[in-house]
Amino acid sequence: MADADAAAVAARLARIRVVLINTTHPGNIGATARAMKVMGLSALHLVTPKIYPHADATARASGADDLLQSAQVHDSLESALRGCALVLGTSARLRSLPMPLVDARRGAGLAVAEANAEGGAHGVAVLFGRERYGLTNEEMQCCHYLVNIPSNPDYSSLNIAQAVQILAYELRIAAQGFSDISVDPPDWTPVDAEQMERLFAHLEQALLDIRFLNPRQPKRLMARLRRLFNRARPDLNEYNILRGILKAAQDAASGRVDRQ
Repeated sequence: MADADAAAVAARLARIRVVLINTTHPGNIGATARAMKVMGLSALHLVTPKIYPHADATARASGADDLLQSAQVHDSLESALRGCALVLGTSARLRSLPMPLVDARRGAGLAVAEANAEGGAHGVAVLFGRERYGLTNEEMQCCHYLVNIPSNPDYSSLNIAQAVQILAYELRIAAQGFSDISVDPPDWTPVDAEQMERLFAHLEQALLDIRFLNPRQPKRLMARLRRLFNRARPDLNEYNILRGILKAAQDAASGRVDRQ
């Protein structure tokens, strides 16, 4: 029974990837791999690391070399999120555009519930930004939730590997137990991050075509619309309906409508 439980925990955690973005110090990549392996996480994804591979990463991994060897390196965040339906972004700072915000425990519960959803084929990504300033506003807009780790307001600086360790611990606890986060019905499977980016590109172009979006100041509106649709998390049927509506609006604006 214990072996079966351990296998179930491992299966849940295997669907959750840790994504480090533009990491400057290779030692932080190694320390992250160690933090992950201790808690049973195995999917490490690196977006444009400054220096990698490197001996410092191997030294700081302290036996988690297998995670470094299997780590996937990407040239864009879009590539790292491919196949993920839920994206959590860690942030110590709150930005001018409000985003859905959860603490580490609730964020871990959401991630494990998604990874454990019946019939779920999509993964979960937890994003960690640069050592100096974290995630950019644009990267945050790819997230469904921001995860904040409450800390001493007089000294709130957490090393990336320390932040990963806290989230990894909460993820393991959630995977071992029974989270109070509700799981969506099994017939609902949200589209992944790549499809959402196609929707946002289509939406922006359609809004330009119908002259709703000011091309000189597009970012604020698009950021709010991203937040809206990321919160809704459409499934494939809803996604196709939205794309169809946008296409019809573009056709109407250009006079291509069939007036039967």
